[in-house]
Amino acid sequence: VLPYSEYAYGMLHGARLAAKLGLKRISVIEFGVAGGNGLLAAEAHALKIEKELDIHIEIFGFDTGGGLPPPVDWRDMPYMFAAGNYCMDADRLRERLTRAKLVLGDVKETCKSFLADYSPPPIAFVSFDLDYYSSTTHALDMFRSDADDYFLPRIFLHFDDVIGNEIALYNEFTGELAAIHDFNQSQPDCKIAENRTFRNYDISQPWYHQSYIM
Repeated sequence: VLPYSEYAYGMLHGARLAAKLGLKRISVIEFGVAGGNGLLAAEAHALKIEKELDIHIEIFGFDTGGGLPPPVDWRDMPYMFAAGNYCMDADRLRERLTRAKLVLGDVKETCKSFLADYSPPPIAFVSFDLDYYSSTTHALDMFRSDADDYFLPRIFLHFDDVIGNEIALYNEFTGELAAIHDFNQSQPDCKIAENRTFRNYDISQPWYHQSYIM
């Protein structure tokens, strides 16, 4: 099994869609970087995908740089998450990265200006691991934009906190699932849905059930 197979899957199929559309560059985003293992895996996957498809992949990682902020209300599941969790050593991580760019700060603010500040190629794959309802909602605000040139018509997504266990008990009223629900309710022309492709597979991996499409 590949490290971060879910990233390899979303990046590959996002890149294949872009290639069919005649694009030569795409973007990949990770919301919630923490120690940086996901970004490092994305860099490794990008090298292989670029060779196969002759397409360039830019990678961006969003994080506060100082761990989780304080939870806003019960929808942020304070019984599971607390301020300061998943803190990052930004300087050390930058030394390990070869191409990914860190976008540090409160996602409520960084997502407002990201498209204008970075002018990324069309976004093809996004991983959400912000834990909170509030932070995930702010990240999704970026996709409310009508600047279609920044998005593929279908974007592959991975949501980290939608399965869990008997302690987490993720559900559609809290956390990422609530953020997905509210986004769909508010957007007439852009929706997030389960990726049902995996229902065809004889085997099962947990990340199959964390795979979505926008």
